[in-house]
Amino acid sequence: MDDAITQIGLLDEPDILLDEAALALAMLDHPGLPIDPYEKILEDIATRLADAGADATTGRERAGILARIFSGEYGFAGDADTYDDPANADLIRVIDRRRGLPISLAILYVAAARRIGWMADILDVPGHVLVLVGDTFAPVIIDPFRGGAAVAPQQLASLLASSADRSARPIGRVAPMPNRAVLTRLILNQATRAEAAGDGQRARTLYERITTFAPAYVHGWRERARLELRDGDVTAARGSLSAILETTRDPAIRDGVAGTLRSLAGDSIG
Repeated sequence: MDDAITQIGLLDEPDILLDEAALALAMLDHPGLPIDPYEKILEDIATRLADAGADATTGRERAGILARIFSGEYGFAGDADTYDDPANADLIRVIDRRRGLPISLAILYVAAARRIGWMADILDVPGHVLVLVGDTFAPVIIDPFRGGAAVAPQQLASLLASSADRSARPIGRVAPMPNRAVLTRLILNQATRAEAAGDGQRARTLYERITTFAPAYVHGWRERARLELRDGDVTAARGSLSAILETTRDPAIRDGVAGTLRSLAGDSIG
């Protein structure tokens, strides 16, 4: 496993710099590509943001400047035409193409804001992510996929109400995503697209990355075990399933995993 993933896994949550970590993960799929030009672009954006926002003090002002710099000056936008293109979840390709998924664009917005000392977080809403800019008293929510457009409270409520389980959570309960969860969401997008394209080995590699930098994320271990079993790698699958037992206290999950492990033991005896 590449040192970059291991290093991210060893970092405490507040020490994870989203854009640098996402860039390091993307570099794993671009061996030999120099990283310096991409780091410079991220630095240049932050510098431009600091200059443009020198007098901005409110969340609304800062959100507007973020949208203007990323969308207006640098041309970043959501890729609605080829949404499922794997390039949209690869930060190298996102920077090259100026197109991406909500999660990859949100990483760029939030990381740039944090670089210059602004408060910003990524919000997890059903089927989407948004960016919260500003302090707890007057925050503003914007949508990087739509050029940094402001999201009104009623729009957010509508998003919540349209979730698959129809559970409309109060707006105040839409929580910021931890940094490790953000990176997991990014790589999960790559994994699901790889498997949908018939590349199970690529998907398995991506789940291995997730379980290395986010070992507490049970879904990563579960999907990894599923693909290992599909490949006939029972030993690896046992290890992944055992990791779930070490990670979660959820009785239903533990019972299901224990049952699968017993069946695997029975198959090996038979």
